[in-house]
Amino acid sequence: MANLRAAQKQMTRRLLMESGLDLFRTKGYAATTIDDIATAAGTTRVTFYAYFPTRSDLMKALIAEQLNDSLQRTASAEHGSTALGLVATVTEGTPEAIHAWIRQTAESWPVIWPLIRIGRDAAAIDPDLADLVERWLEEAVGDIEDGLAAAGRFAPHQRRFRGVLAMAELDYVAQHWERADWKLDREQLLQELGDSWVRQLT
Repeated sequence: MANLRAAQKQMTRRLLMESGLDLFRTKGYAATTIDDIATAAGTTRVTFYAYFPTRSDLMKALIAEQLNDSLQRTASAEHGSTALGLVATVTEGTPEAIHAWIRQTAESWPVIWPLIRIGRDAAAIDPDLADLVERWLEEAVGDIEDGLAAAGRFAPHQRRFRGVLAMAELDYVAQHWERADWKLDREQLLQELGDSWVRQLT
């Protein structure tokens, strides 16, 4: 019985998160109410509050869980979260490894970048979320720094800035790859992005 109850709680929480994400995408964060989310999940406002004290907490959970899961990020005492694959790729520093990591990451763009767009929209109106997405990007910059340090490439003061440049490129391209007219197909775009990372990080 306890196992069934735990499974039901997990399912309710998952439904609330999925409903919230769908509504944030379609209506926008500002226009979506807790009642909207609860109704879409087939439950009530009271039940919503049993899982998430505020709409901000739901947004934080979406970023922390779905984003990190999609990017294979795990908890890290030093950075908050870390992507061991990114650290290993930067440490190895070969063009082949970097291009492979870029291509693998691009497979998750349809999932992760809508979350980041929603997170940025939410941060613009909700003080509790002010640094939510930027903090996640800082963690990724920390992974690049760690990889460069492990490889002994560049002076310590250069590593962070190179990580910032690499993540800024990735962030921009990933957010606009479907909408921008760059006169490149997807394969060419990934090749150019990978080449740029190779120049910056090796």
